[in-house]
Amino acid sequence: MYFYAFLPSCSEDCNVSCKYSWDELQSLCRRQKLVCKQLAVTEDNFNDYVVDYLCNYRKIRTMSLCRVRSFSWNGYSESENTWELHKNIKCPRLLQQFWQDMRLALLRANMPLDSSSLDASAVSFIHERAKQRMKLRRWEEELNRTCQHKGSIFVRNDVDLDSPPKDFTYINNNKIAGGVEFNEAAVGCECTDCIKAPVNGCCPGASDNCTAYNENMQVKIRPGMPIYECNSRCQCGIDCRNRVVQRGMQYDLCIFKTVNGRGWGVCTLERIPKNSFVMEYLGEVITSEEAERRGQMYDQQGVTYLFDLDYVADVFTLDAAHYGNISHFVNHSCDPNLQVYNVFIDNLDERFPRIAFFARRAIRVGEELTFDYKMRSKHVTL
Repeated sequence: MYFYAFLPSCSEDCNVSCKYSWDELQSLCRRQKLVCKQLAVTEDNFNDYVVDYLCNYRKIRTMSLCRVRSFSWNGYSESENTWELHKNIKCPRLLQQFWQDMRLALLRANMPLDSSSLDASAVSFIHERAKQRMKLRRWEEELNRTCQHKGSIFVRNDVDLDSPPKDFTYINNNKIAGGVEFNEAAVGCECTDCIKAPVNGCCPGASDNCTAYNENMQVKIRPGMPIYECNSRCQCGIDCRNRVVQRGMQYDLCIFKTVNGRGWGVCTLERIPKNSFVMEYLGEVITSEEAERRGQMYDQQGVTYLFDLDYVADVFTLDAAHYGNISHFVNHSCDPNLQVYNVFIDNLDERFPRIAFFARRAIRVGEELTFDYKMRSKHVTL
């Protein structure tokens, strides 16, 4: 959000960051009775306010009323939330969510579904669900502000009252811990078309390997073979078809709470073609000695996010427990739809491959994404 101002001493408009959100600015204009075309505030909607959530219900004769909370009413406590007629609440999405929450609250409280009012436990449940939904929405917004890829991230929990995980930081590149050093690429290719006319085999050929992708940027080599992408020293640009993993996630995905006690999971909101790149496994790069120490601690907690980088030697490990991306939430399956590949781009040190997930088969919309952990010594291995 920005305020725009014209300064006499300037030949162009200037703008500065605004500390108020869009909703807060709308509320400010309405309280002051100010018309603002940019904020869609008119004389006809001076008395309209953004509803953040509905937290109670009662029926008096033929009138259905909902308890409304709006943070647009700055300075008011939650005890001063207002009762509004159902027909006056023009928020179809919030109403639908409220009816779903109320039905679940009545079932939990063993109350009739046609009850004309709610008891304290039902109200408390609906209130917590509403606050949880707002926390998840803020987390979703934070994730999408942080991530640097085309695909968007959505968050959903229809199972319990769990809020966003604590002590987890979303990252776009691996975080290198102390004591970890690797060699960067010294040369790049000079191809005009790295797929159709690779000069000297392009970057894969320089390492005596095959080109990993076809013209549709789908992986064509078998699992276990390394992928060498063009790097920052190459003459080709970001549109090169040998730059796939470095472009980042391209599909809209959803972090959701599983119904069978497996915690959070990830599903796709788009169809993903077979052999397409889905995501990279990111985390903190640590030594195997540090991984052993952390592994003992994680064992006591009953969780681990350690992924051994043992392409040629078991020297380094990725730890995604506290630093990671959306792959942090991907669950295990013995019949997974994701395949692990070792990728080398600017770093050509074979002890430190980047870990990429590609679709083993076409993945349907709404299908959960999984990969085979293949646990060994409590670490994820290739």
